[in-house]
Amino acid sequence: MKKLIQTLKNIWSIDDLKSKIIVTLSLIFVYRFGTYIVLPGIDPNKLSALSGAKNGALGLIDAFSGGAFSQASILALGIMPYISASIFMQLMTILIPQMQKVQKEGASGQKKINQWTRYLTVIVTFVQAYAYVTYLKGLGKDAIIDSFSAYFWLTTPIVLTAGTLFVMWLGEKITDKGLGNGTSLIIMVGILARLPRSIHDEWNAKFAEGTGGILKFVIECSVLVAIIMGLIILIQGVRKVPVNYAKQIVGNRQFGGARQFLPLKVNSAGVMPIIFAQAIMFLPTIFANFETTKGIAKVFSDPRDFVHMIIYAVIVIGFTFLYTALIFNPKQIAEDLKRNNGFIPGVKPGQPTADYIGAVMDKITLPGAFLLAVVGILPGFAQRLGITQGFSSFFGGTSLLIMVGVILDSLQQIETQLLMRQYDGLMKSGRIQGRQSSVSSAVI
Repeated sequence: MKKLIQTLKNIWSIDDLKSKIIVTLSLIFVYRFGTYIVLPGIDPNKLSALSGAKNGALGLIDAFSGGAFSQASILALGIMPYISASIFMQLMTILIPQMQKVQKEGASGQKKINQWTRYLTVIVTFVQAYAYVTYLKGLGKDAIIDSFSAYFWLTTPIVLTAGTLFVMWLGEKITDKGLGNGTSLIIMVGILARLPRSIHDEWNAKFAEGTGGILKFVIECSVLVAIIMGLIILIQGVRKVPVNYAKQIVGNRQFGGARQFLPLKVNSAGVMPIIFAQAIMFLPTIFANFETTKGIAKVFSDPRDFVHMIIYAVIVIGFTFLYTALIFNPKQIAEDLKRNNGFIPGVKPGQPTADYIGAVMDKITLPGAFLLAVVGILPGFAQRLGITQGFSSFFGGTSLLIMVGVILDSLQQIETQLLMRQYDGLMKSGRIQGRQSSVSSAVI
């Protein structure tokens, strides 16, 4: 406890770090306040029909927006359109050579891509906003005030688009002047906002069981802590490939000759395979109203079904390899090593080095993909064991991955600030490592 108090004092004594923390908390408070402002023309007392948006893609949007989607808030779409646009632009920079050239232009190229992403966000938001209006007209039609219904189609998309752009602006301000990646923090805050209610509902459910219910709740919390610890290991796990740099003598000075390591992430794909898998599993549920596809749609929509778990796990494993292949370029790494006079001991520079790095990456991606699939299906197992749906979502899946990853990133930035001022870090043994994959960090 004494160590913790001293660390907090050290953090607060750094003016720059203190300012970033205050700015971050202030902007997050503004965002959370906005999630409770209901759309014009909506009666908030009649929104109970929207509480069913807890599964599939709608559940993912509601989780990322901190419940704003089911509350018909002006920030109902949250940051999701910006995430969709960012993912699309990142894939385009990988697949289209012209986009790759723009990206390699440095700061100016990144500025262009960011601007294109913003324009694409506006388009995506408008499309999703009109889909949300249709959704409200269906399930929440009783909540729409009759005198305002004539203007609802016009005003709602405009308000939702402005809300998403405002959230995007908040995220950029947090990134520039606050602590950590703004987009990631906004998503994490939305996820954490559901945690107190989920714990309360789980406590009431177990308390109602009578004898043994409280013990079950304690065991569930202990298992959740163990899962979080395992997930931290998965996120931070790396394979260190030794790299030597040739010595260079310029005048009387010697350069190079150092031995370093190339850290290869066990889970380079981050949370993207689970997001893609959830989107794919949601598609068959669109045809749930057809008699011939009701059984299939039920399997794909029920996370407790063993067939659902198997299909979900296979998709996650496949997308892990696919996304890792898209974002990880062994040939580029081999060229960079060769350009900087670096080499892997026992491996020739050039193509042999690229083949070696690719082979190592394939070996560590396989267990990483299986572990990621296990994390993805854990909420289904939790529900089968009697845990409420809201609380079970924190036992794995997208919510837990994002939450743990973003917290590690933020703690790493705080620790870096402390070490720069020659203070002790947050941990006695080793340093906290965030997600070194820039792609996963930017997306989530």
